Amino acid sequence: MKPRTKLLALVFAFLLALPAAADTAAHPSLWHVKGPRGEAWLFGSVHVLPPGIDWRGPVIKDALSKADVFVFEVSQDPAAMARVRQLVAEKGYLPQGVSLRDLLHPGMQPKFDAAVAEAGLPPEQVNRERPWLAGLQMLLAQMGQHQFGTGDGVDPVLMEEARTTGRKMRYLETVDQQFALLAPDDPALELDEFEAGLSDLADTEAMVQPLLEAWEHGDQDRLAKIVAEDMADFPAAKKALFDDRNARWVPKIEAMLKQKHRFFITVGAGHLAGPSGVPALLRKAGYQVDGP
Repeated sequence: MKPRTKLLALVFAFLLALPAAADTAAHPSLWHVKGPRGEAWLFGSVHVLPPGIDWRGPVIKDALSKADVFVFEVSQDPAAMARVRQLVAEKGYLPQGVSLRDLLHPGMQPKFDAAVAEAGLPPEQVNRERPWLAGLQMLLAQMGQHQFGTGDGVDPVLMEEARTTGRKMRYLETVDQQFALLAPDDPALELDEFEAGLSDLADTEAMVQPLLEAWEHGDQDRLAKIVAEDMADFPAAKKALFDDRNARWVPKIEAMLKQKHRFFITVGAGHLAGPSGVPALLRKAGYQVDGP
């Protein structure tokens, strides 16, 4: 899909909860920062992963064993998921009698039909949805066909570990805050971005694989380059999805570092890469951050 839609899917895929070689060993990056009383590890997550990727190297295992508080972008508890369903119902559908296909330019309608069929989704369902929701569901369906699954992502695995081991969990954002980023306020822009991405939907694996490979190898330079290039035509979207959120998270992390806890903070990998990433912002604020 168009860069905004692709990155939205990677950022928010686990909210919607709708191929790699087996037992692949990944070596994603990990950062460590100490504060006046506490300390934190920063770990970049891929929210959707193919099965069989072992990302728990010795350093990550050691950090997880020491942490007493796990921090995530947003909760996935039953109350949060109920709110997700409510927001999708409120913000995800077109007015009664309006069809998404009919909103498209005539030349895009055959591509839309092909993309819906390729995704294996019921046309009557997709036609009722706003472009942002239809685009995400079509992309996630395609990723599922390539064995990428939300249940295999880092976040749900670590959340379950926190539950089973009695660790406390904290969150940097609310469901409502994340949903505010999903649906553009401009309906024309929303439709344009959806149409622009239809041609790319068939190549979902090739689109996502570079991000996954950069994460697996802990290649922060490549990851930052991919994000920058993908968002080059959408500076406002990059600012809203990454830069502004990173800047809001840093004071929250600083507050944690003043508490006598060891935090394991898991956020999307794109939030930790490049000069506007969280590690760079913490260094700019005067903290010594160990890591790439």
